[in-house]
Amino acid sequence: MKNEIDVALLGLGTVGSGVHKILTRHKENFRKKIGATLNLTKILEKNLDRVDELGIDRSCIVSDFSEILDDPEIKIVVEVFGGLEPARTFILQALDKGKHVVTANKELMASHGEEILRKADEKKLDVLFEASVGGGIPIVRPLKQCLMGNKIEQVMGIVNGTTNFVLTEMSKEGCSFNEALKEAQRRGYAERDPSADIEGKDAASKIAILASIAFNSRVTASQVYTEGISNITPEDIAYARELGCVVKLIALAKEEDGELEVRVHPTMIPRSHPLATVDGVYNAIFVVGDAVGEVMFFGQGAGSMPAASAIVGDVIEVARNTLYGSSGRIGCTCFEKKDVKPIDEIYSSFYLLMNVSDQPGVLARIAKIFGDNDVSLASVIQKGPRGKNAELMFMTHLVKDKHLHAALKDIRKLPVVNEVCNVIRVEGAQSD
Repeated sequence: MKNEIDVALLGLGTVGSGVHKILTRHKENFRKKIGATLNLTKILEKNLDRVDELGIDRSCIVSDFSEILDDPEIKIVVEVFGGLEPARTFILQALDKGKHVVTANKELMASHGEEILRKADEKKLDVLFEASVGGGIPIVRPLKQCLMGNKIEQVMGIVNGTTNFVLTEMSKEGCSFNEALKEAQRRGYAERDPSADIEGKDAASKIAILASIAFNSRVTASQVYTEGISNITPEDIAYARELGCVVKLIALAKEEDGELEVRVHPTMIPRSHPLATVDGVYNAIFVVGDAVGEVMFFGQGAGSMPAASAIVGDVIEVARNTLYGSSGRIGCTCFEKKDVKPIDEIYSSFYLLMNVSDQPGVLARIAKIFGDNDVSLASVIQKGPRGKNAELMFMTHLVKDKHLHAALKDIRKLPVVNEVCNVIRVEGAQSD
């Protein structure tokens, strides 16, 4: 067995710098754990100011990927660029050259994972991507290995730290969405352009990956129904508290009757649910299996060192597989083809808040429209009046999405309804 394994790193950004730090800091320790030395021999990075800032020797810096591709000694390529291109092209080229790949690229794996994993299977190479979903939280390998003895029933998680911080701040400080977002940006928890997080796109990529693994059927990000959190108000959070719930951006995947539900949206969950206490920038993923029951994975979902921890763990796994001739043991696990159910056909319970005219008969007119559309109400609370208006808060039993929205379409036409202020799904409510 060769006792030296050369590694190349693509990118020295926030996560890449963490990978470099861990690989160099614990090099001797890794040698003892693996039985071979991991040498970070080449780093693709064009920003030399960044290289100097990190105190990295320029001799290992390259500006052209071909220098990595054509180096036969490099066995593992670590991609932390993010985005679709050039990451996709570089990874496929590396596989064609017989190099194993470790990536943290959720967007790429959620949209082109099938192509990449098929190529790896053909070449009998490893492509590992633990950091693409939970950052430092182990979840991909547990689903692919530790929980293989289960039929997974549900995967439900808080998988975006930015949105979780914003909702936590709104809940604890009573501030508006915009105020909470500004605080997240001030603390460095939100990007200057936070749209991918706030609109749920980041979470959609992650749940697409988890659903693909958990249910052995390919799900892409484009198949995930997605809502963001920008419409959540302090009033919604206050009502949730009255109802014994909290509001979280939940990524959810489950299987029913051979079909998959995969969605991301703001959700009211009971305060008794394990995810309800996950606050700030922390993430957690809750899994239900038929044998293990309920398990939850909790920790820091993002950041330089947590994500780098997962990446280096994958590098070590690949190195061990290489040493013992067992590469490609666990490749693509999507051996089934299950339909993803459209949101219109999915049953949920809902919280609804309306601003209406404060006059007799309003509730009866609204209730009739709900009834005509097969929407069963669990409770109604009236707040107000506010001048000539009042607030009505409704909780529904389980209802098909298309029936609820058909009812709301008619309700919005009523002259006594000023506004349907918000509609939020509720997990944990029961049907009639």
